[in-house]
Amino acid sequence: MRALTDYLGRRDWMSDVRMKLLAGPILIIMILTMMILPLPPFALDLFFTFNIALAVMVLLVSMFTQKPLDFAAFPAVLLFTTLLRLSLNVASTRVVLMEGHQGGDAAGKVIEAFGTFLVGGNFAVGLVVFLILVVINFMVITKGAGRIAEVGARFMLDAMPGKQMAIDADLNAGLIGEDDARKRRADVAQEADFYGSMDGASKFVRGDAMAGLVIMVVNIIGGLLIGMLQHDLDFSQAARTYTLLTIGDGLVAQIPALVISTAAGVTVSRVNTDQDVGQQMISQLFVNPQVLILAAGVMGLLGMVPGMPNLVFLIFTAALGGLAWFLMRQQENKLAAQEIDAEPAPPPEAPEASWDDVQLVDTLGLEVGHRLIPLVDHRQQGELLGRIKSVRKKFAQDVGFLPPVVHIRDNLELGPNTYVITLKGVEVGRADAFPGKWLAIDPGQVSGTVDGTPTEDPAFGLPAVWIDASQRERAQVYGYTVVDAGTVVATHLNHLLHRHAGEMLGRTEVQQLLDKLSGENKSLVEDVVPKAISLTTLQRILQNLLEEEVSIRDMRTILDTLAEHAGQQSDANELTAIVRIALGRSITQQWFGGQRELHVIGLDANLEQVLMQAMNGGGALEPGLADTLMQQAEVALQRQEASGEPPVLVVEHSLRALLARFLRRRLRHLVVMSQAEIPDDRSLRITSLIGAQQ
Repeated sequence: MRALTDYLGRRDWMSDVRMKLLAGPILIIMILTMMILPLPPFALDLFFTFNIALAVMVLLVSMFTQKPLDFAAFPAVLLFTTLLRLSLNVASTRVVLMEGHQGGDAAGKVIEAFGTFLVGGNFAVGLVVFLILVVINFMVITKGAGRIAEVGARFMLDAMPGKQMAIDADLNAGLIGEDDARKRRADVAQEADFYGSMDGASKFVRGDAMAGLVIMVVNIIGGLLIGMLQHDLDFSQAARTYTLLTIGDGLVAQIPALVISTAAGVTVSRVNTDQDVGQQMISQLFVNPQVLILAAGVMGLLGMVPGMPNLVFLIFTAALGGLAWFLMRQQENKLAAQEIDAEPAPPPEAPEASWDDVQLVDTLGLEVGHRLIPLVDHRQQGELLGRIKSVRKKFAQDVGFLPPVVHIRDNLELGPNTYVITLKGVEVGRADAFPGKWLAIDPGQVSGTVDGTPTEDPAFGLPAVWIDASQRERAQVYGYTVVDAGTVVATHLNHLLHRHAGEMLGRTEVQQLLDKLSGENKSLVEDVVPKAISLTTLQRILQNLLEEEVSIRDMRTILDTLAEHAGQQSDANELTAIVRIALGRSITQQWFGGQRELHVIGLDANLEQVLMQAMNGGGALEPGLADTLMQQAEVALQRQEASGEPPVLVVEHSLRALLARFLRRRLRHLVVMSQAEIPDDRSLRITSLIGAQQ
């Protein structure tokens, strides 16, 4: 029984879907049929009545919608209703010219009613009424609605980039999810399409009005000729018969056209609120009693002028005055109720602390002073929001994992031009930026000076100057690197992301990396985690790599290496050294590109032997030796950078970890590589030597 019920339910659903799919084709076929095949008068009555009912329904739907996209099908409806009216005009013209000599209801009861009852059987009055309706429809409603739709489409297209940036900003700030962002982007595109379609669809109605005039002239002239030449009617009888039928035919088509045009005007002229058109008009027209009192006074003065219809004006005076009195009483009652509610209440008891009071810190944060708010405000199309999105995307492509979302907030305790970058609630970077100005950075080879506020590049510590826009071209000619305030902040953020990449990589990110790799090589992931090593150990290894700016994009090689050696070694630092050897070609490519001869810093053989002995004795360096090593390393690094070579020190494999930890304290950008990490097809050339006799 249940299976039968499910089967019948599926059949009903499929039937409903078929009906919806066939509704459009059936309507088009019906319209074409009316243009080609002759219709009896009763069928014309049915279709004319359906046309009037459809127009009224469209008007009511447009009145009750709260925003234009609630009636997104309106342009298509406008096209179909226009085609329906034109096809009815063709069908009725055929009947009027063929059967009009019989008079009366030869073309149907509806046309007869509109031609006799509505205009009193006077074809002159009917002709004037028809022309007035055409003028109202063509010159006023349709033209105004088309202009509003045209301007609305233009404004929507101009505003689309800003709206898309606002959506991207909310997505980057974590205010919305990917699904919400996708839906909002679709709504923006659909709204632009709607106004563009309405701009074009309004031309249909204008053409329909012109077609109505042409059809009326053709019917009258054709009716006179057919009545007089084929049916032997005299001129006056033919003119009266065919003119009344033509006017009835025109009125029965133009009245629905006027209703549809009104619906189009209502749809495109509304303002998006949570109210429909009727609610907007009532809530905004009849809400101020002062306005109603003044209107009642004006109507009362006009009502006392001799010769004016005093009774009518005084009736409206009384109605407006009564409504103003009613609104004033409502406002007084509302104020009294607010005063009663405002009486002091006993102080509530302090609520108990709960988990809602616990505020978790953001992994990444950006706090800005009040003058930097325009850079991060999506309503003002803040350029920094797009830069931050690009920084996160580039970081994920280069380093190998997606950094956390940057949560942006204003902080009035900061200086007006100061920004602070935080990591896990702790400040890791602070600098000043000046919107509207440019930062001219001295890369070391400038040929002149520019006027401005001296400072340092916050990312790399290079000397720089904040300059006005008028000096930008001069600074570029002198050899400065000139960037705007948004780029300064984004570059600073990017630099700190790379420096603190290891701290941002948590268990969640590691698990997401494994899940991504599982889609291609599930067996490899299962063999390593948790069989060979734990997730915590893998996280520590990846953090060790990131702390020395080694990309973890090649997760397949990392896991292959761990699967091979994790059984013999469990220490995370030792496994990191093994993984670095496996990634040696990638590390070398990162710092030297395609060079075959690598110009690097080296260690003196005697110093290398002393360091080996110190490491074998416990890893502690004598203070004098440590100071000398640090000083000479700093000198060698400066010499290496001055010659434009990569800041790379190559040592014995067993010394690499010790020297990397020691030198990283002061020389953050010095890279320490092991000889085992250099590929066999690359050769080394020592350009600077640490520990050599001076």
